[in-house]
Amino acid sequence: MLKRKIDWDAYILIAPAFILFAGVMLYSAFFTLRLSFSSWKGLGPIKNVGLKNYITLFKDPNFLRSLRVTVLWSLCSTFFSVLFGWLIALLAGLNPNRSNIFRLAIFMAYGIPAAASGIMLLGIFQTDLGLLNGILDSIGLSQWTNPWLGDKRTAIWVLITCFVWIQTGLPLLTCYAAIRGIPVQLFEASYIDGAGPRDIFRFLMIPFSLPGVQVSIFINLLNSLKSFDIIYVMTGGGPLRSTETIGFFMYQETVSFFKLGYGSASVVVMTLFVCLLSIPVLKERSKAI
Repeated sequence: MLKRKIDWDAYILIAPAFILFAGVMLYSAFFTLRLSFSSWKGLGPIKNVGLKNYITLFKDPNFLRSLRVTVLWSLCSTFFSVLFGWLIALLAGLNPNRSNIFRLAIFMAYGIPAAASGIMLLGIFQTDLGLLNGILDSIGLSQWTNPWLGDKRTAIWVLITCFVWIQTGLPLLTCYAAIRGIPVQLFEASYIDGAGPRDIFRFLMIPFSLPGVQVSIFINLLNSLKSFDIIYVMTGGGPLRSTETIGFFMYQETVSFFKLGYGSASVVVMTLFVCLLSIPVLKERSKAI
């Protein structure tokens, strides 16, 4: 058995960039961890406060609310975006040639920056000049109009709906690619054995598209946990901080209120939260491989 020769020249060439990148990342991580046990306004000496930031954090109703919002936001947006993308991919796989424009139109939303999408979607959900309220008024349903982004009961659901629309393109792409990767011979053999379209859909297309679903769940879950720009553009965390995720809470505490130690503690909690959610997905993915 031939041993593969290691190209050390390539490793030497990328070593400076890798060392610089690793150094910056490690320094930032350790400095954030240190700040989480400190009190600092950005100027002056850093004062060690031990576990006070973490104790205060879990007694803070704003943080506890942001934790609940983060769970709701990440689970709902991931579930519905993957579900819709998967179903559209399955339907598009039944007739690939006639679904090109339809697939492109849906995937384009994923390629647009979330901040730009948020600005465009504001035109739909604004109270006075919004398209949705305008349509409801024009068809005689004025009693159904609502300040969609100014109402605590509806603001988070409007944001989730908008984010699902943005994120649906990725599962559509991954699941459709998995379906198109099914060998033609399997379709031919299935038809010869007497399988109908329903059988092809159930026993061939759905199982072969599941790897794309797994990849989409992992990526969309991480995207939802780190999302910031669409919340900042559409609601700014309001009304009354009801749409703040942990990431947005960290921004408010550090940038708006200059509580760098307190904000760093929320970053550490968010990092642990992401790890806890990611480990089961990674284990399931490794079993599939």
